[in-house]
Amino acid sequence: MKTLFSFLLFFILLYVFSCKSVPKEKDTFKPVFSNYNTDSTGAKTTILKNEIFYGILTPLEICEIFTRLGVPYNNAALNPISNRNQYLSSSKASINTGIYGADFSYLKMFGVGQKMIDYVVTIRDMSNKLGIPDNYLTDPIKRLQSDIAEPDTIMSLMNDAFNKMENHLRASGRESTAGLMIMGGWVEAMFIATQLVYDPAKPDREVIQKIAQQKYTLTTLLGFMKNYYDDPVVVYYSKKLKFLKNYFDTFDIYFKKGDLEIDTAKQVFRSTGIEMNVTVETLNKIRDYVSKLRTEIVTP
Repeated sequence: MKTLFSFLLFFILLYVFSCKSVPKEKDTFKPVFSNYNTDSTGAKTTILKNEIFYGILTPLEICEIFTRLGVPYNNAALNPISNRNQYLSSSKASINTGIYGADFSYLKMFGVGQKMIDYVVTIRDMSNKLGIPDNYLTDPIKRLQSDIAEPDTIMSLMNDAFNKMENHLRASGRESTAGLMIMGGWVEAMFIATQLVYDPAKPDREVIQKIAQQKYTLTTLLGFMKNYYDDPVVVYYSKKLKFLKNYFDTFDIYFKKGDLEIDTAKQVFRSTGIEMNVTVETLNKIRDYVSKLRTEIVTP
């Protein structure tokens, strides 16, 4: 069974980057859109169903899809490692450990070698503040410093390290700390997606659809954090996320009748298409709010 931190890094990026956009004829964007597949010829064809995840996936499951994305590297979008020594409280350290974890996954997509090492070392330093043994990150650091480091191997090692970190926190009765770490990773992933991929001036239908589907993930995340309301910091950020959820609640996502399949084991919906009534204005509000929340989180 996957540990909780396994569904941390870049879940949102799976949605946003699961299929690279192809050139299309210019058209006027409409707030309400659908990607239902239709068969105009009347011929019997096999139609593949799209998958919409309502759980959260591991970095490995996401990164192999993210590598197909044509978004340029932008170092300015990451939380500077120079901030790490200024996160003095346990809550700040835990949230930003998740932030740095998401940033590392982003770096991995571009093969930024030394930067990757810097961020793994930073994650180790942040986890030390939480009383987590730094030997969990020894192997990833050694492999990154070698000439034979394989990106997928590194991601596998990092995923294993984060699982060990979460297990350590749970074993020591600090489940809420793990919860804040997960929240930080989700917020950072949302920030990267909405800042680097979503273009308010020229909104792409696929990107909008993928970001809008995060309403499912946000509900899952809030339900998870509700287990740790004994921690006032968890309560504080849950209120922040509930405010964000208000924007997602302004639109609905519809599935064709009889078309929806639910796989509870993999936590996915399967359908040939969906329709939603989200508007560009709403997406802009989500984008702006995520940016403000993320700024608050990474500010020492």
